[in-house]
Amino acid sequence: MAADLFGDDAPAQPEGAPAGAVPLAERLRPKSLADVVGQEHLTGPEGAIGRMVAAGQLASIILWGPPGTGKTTIARLLAEAVGMRFAPLSAVFSGVADLKKAFADAEKMAAAGKRTLLFVDEIHRFNRAQQDGFLPFVERGTVVLVGATTENPSFALNAALLSRAQVLVLHRLDEAALVTLLARAEAEVGRALPVTGEARTALIASADGDGRFLLNQVETLFAAAIDAPLDAAGLAAFLHRRMPVYDKDRDGHYNLISALHKSLRGSDPQAALYWLARMLVAGEEPLYVLRRLTRFASEDIGLADPQALVQCLAAKDAYQFLGSPEGELAIVQACLYLATAPKSNAAYAAQKAAWAAARETGSLAPPANILNAPTKLMKDLGYGAGYSYDHDAPEGFSGDNYWPDDMMPATFYRPVDRGFEARIAERLAWWDARRKERGEGE
Repeated sequence: MAADLFGDDAPAQPEGAPAGAVPLAERLRPKSLADVVGQEHLTGPEGAIGRMVAAGQLASIILWGPPGTGKTTIARLLAEAVGMRFAPLSAVFSGVADLKKAFADAEKMAAAGKRTLLFVDEIHRFNRAQQDGFLPFVERGTVVLVGATTENPSFALNAALLSRAQVLVLHRLDEAALVTLLARAEAEVGRALPVTGEARTALIASADGDGRFLLNQVETLFAAAIDAPLDAAGLAAFLHRRMPVYDKDRDGHYNLISALHKSLRGSDPQAALYWLARMLVAGEEPLYVLRRLTRFASEDIGLADPQALVQCLAAKDAYQFLGSPEGELAIVQACLYLATAPKSNAAYAAQKAAWAAARETGSLAPPANILNAPTKLMKDLGYGAGYSYDHDAPEGFSGDNYWPDDMMPATFYRPVDRGFEARIAERLAWWDARRKERGEGE
């Protein structure tokens, strides 16, 4: 199975097929690592791949990057550069039998003095047991494994496999790389794209860093009978924009929610609104976003602005009442409220500290003065004796003891001097002073 220009395996072109039947991406396939665009940090003389090729020795590697960035191409060119046999597999279409055959073929070739580069596309789709199956062949040097994945290897691949392979990160193609690809396509076809300069810029932006997608769009434009150059509006009507790369249970999902959360924490409403839009435009479930916003309201704002939690719950009710798209404005309102609210993680820190103390102190009983005494026997045993009813105390505060006898009072909640918590801090300080006075008077 031949590999296409930018990452996925594609059926090999039948011999003798007319040139026009060969896909443009196939015709533009790089002939050397120097022709690969956008990954110079790896393929250049100082890059990890460049150094391997210069030394003539390859180590097993995992190529991690978005679709259409050159993973398959790099693997094939690596094998050619060091004179190794290139054996491609796709984890989507391969099973145990395919793996066994690949390893058996590699052993035969090794006996004949030819080493094998085993390229496994979408390697994260193999289960843990299948991934473990690579280990003995990699350790013996039967194959040099080059895996390609769009998912974070930390989560998608076995630790044992990762310990035997170097992870190399491929970047999404920047504008300069996409411009280069477009120029190569025009040179290959022998004419300029039938688009205006503005539409050309829009076409490059629409690829969203995916070189394969760009070339497919370019091929569609060249194949169409277009009388006059298309402007940006005409191009948008003619072509479909690439959907953002976003799997709801994958790495991109967690990266975007992390970006949203940190933008909110950093009080940047513009960035927060952008990341919120990125998630919702890509098809994220709005109620998931609302759950995360509600958590943020307690974790990063808390009592600095008690209305933050109210805003989030109101946005949830509004969205469920209005539906989409009308209800999405309520989510935007909650997002902007959180971003512009005073921040405090005092409640979050207090929870962690209190939970830790509860685990450490086990089953210490409350002091007798605050024990419940519903029966005469319990009262005779001293339950509730000496309890001070705060509403009857001067200024509504008794300063009584509420801690276990065998535990010193602790401070879990430390309000910040921002927003409403600044007023809470004043109250706590006043109560602490009254407790101190009461203690000195006893």
